[in-house]
Amino acid sequence: MINYIKGDLVAVYDGYVVIENGGIGYGLFMANEAISRLGSLHDEVKVHTYLNVKEDAMQLFGFLTRDDLDIFKLLIGVSGIGPKGGLAILSIMTPDELRFAIIGKDAKAIAKAPGVGKKTAEKLIIELADKVNIEDTLRGDGDVDFAVSSDNEKTAEAVQALVALGYGNSEALKAVKKVANADELEVEALLKLALKNIIG
Repeated sequence: MINYIKGDLVAVYDGYVVIENGGIGYGLFMANEAISRLGSLHDEVKVHTYLNVKEDAMQLFGFLTRDDLDIFKLLIGVSGIGPKGGLAILSIMTPDELRFAIIGKDAKAIAKAPGVGKKTAEKLIIELADKVNIEDTLRGDGDVDFAVSSDNEKTAEAVQALVALGYGNSEALKAVKKVANADELEVEALLKLALKNIIG
């Protein structure tokens, strides 16, 4: 099993890169968004990998972080979504954005991925709803002071208010997540700050 590859980035194509290690060039399928953050040609890079074995081929898929790889594995566990479909979803949204879409039942956001229809997106949400970590997603990665439980009534009210104003579930959740000390604010103040995060 190849867990990751560390080596020189020697070629970049549309959705595909080649990394050389020990005189061997490893070809990896990657999301274009991830490729854009990989580095410049001939930089040393480290890419987490998933080996997909089919009857007629073995394909390596590459990811910048372990989180990207873990969410990819969840995606391909959904019937109807293969490795290419999982990569397509991660090409339009980050793992956290996908978790927000799943938590917020935002099939429309997921269906924007090439080759992923609304029915497949809805099926994905149903199958993965109990597999995403809501607490970790709501708390963020530590750069925002946002400690709130999933049953926080004020947070839920703010999200519902944003949805009522016409914003998507995942967009509303992300906007509320960005508000510092959200659990200490009244709903009206929380809503105003969340709106600023959306409007800018």
